[in-house]
Amino acid sequence: MIATLPISFSTIEQMAFSQGTTTRLLMACAMGGLIGVEREWRHKASGLRTNMLLCMGCALFTVLSVVLAGPGITDKSRVASNIVQGIGFLGAGLILHTRSRVLGLTSAATVFVVASIGMACGAGLYVEAAIATAIVLIALRFIGLLEARSGWKRFPMLYEVRGLDEKTMLAAILVVLDREHLRLNIMKKEKLGELERVTFAISASSARHKHLLGELVASDATDKVVAFRDEEED
Repeated sequence: MIATLPISFSTIEQMAFSQGTTTRLLMACAMGGLIGVEREWRHKASGLRTNMLLCMGCALFTVLSVVLAGPGITDKSRVASNIVQGIGFLGAGLILHTRSRVLGLTSAATVFVVASIGMACGAGLYVEAAIATAIVLIALRFIGLLEARSGWKRFPMLYEVRGLDEKTMLAAILVVLDREHLRLNIMKKEKLGELERVTFAISASSARHKHLLGELVASDATDKVVAFRDEEED
């Protein structure tokens, strides 16, 4: 006859708690992973692994907040409340400010929301976390397309103008930009053999970008003009 060891109530409670914690962490990984896939597809700094780890970490901190507080402490949100401050520092690191552009605002906001989704998973609010994840994906994917098609959103584009005479080419660029009431902020100038290349960024609506590109291409002082979306722009 095999003797069995008695299992205390605390052991059963700990086993049930561990199973529940595992579910919450896996849900956090799934929710953060869904958002991470979208960020990875758009080649952002905060990609799949970052969002998964961030969401799971916030969920684990939320669970630990209750455990570390203990049964005699009424305030069980001390650890979880500090997550918001920590995420604020992480989001600030994603924001880049240059002379004429501010980049990374959407990525920083996404990180902030992913943290809240992780906290919801850590609290066992799976439905709320799933709804928030769906809203984030819609905002990142479809709202961006709506803004682009509406024509009212301003976004930066990089213009690369090539020509043989730098002075004549710069004068032609200034004439076009002055006519459009835009300021020239040169990001890079370089000489490739006999070819001069000037790169600058312009923030405008899609219709204005199209008109500006046509004006630059039509100028006799430019041999070739290329415009493309900034890879760092959200």
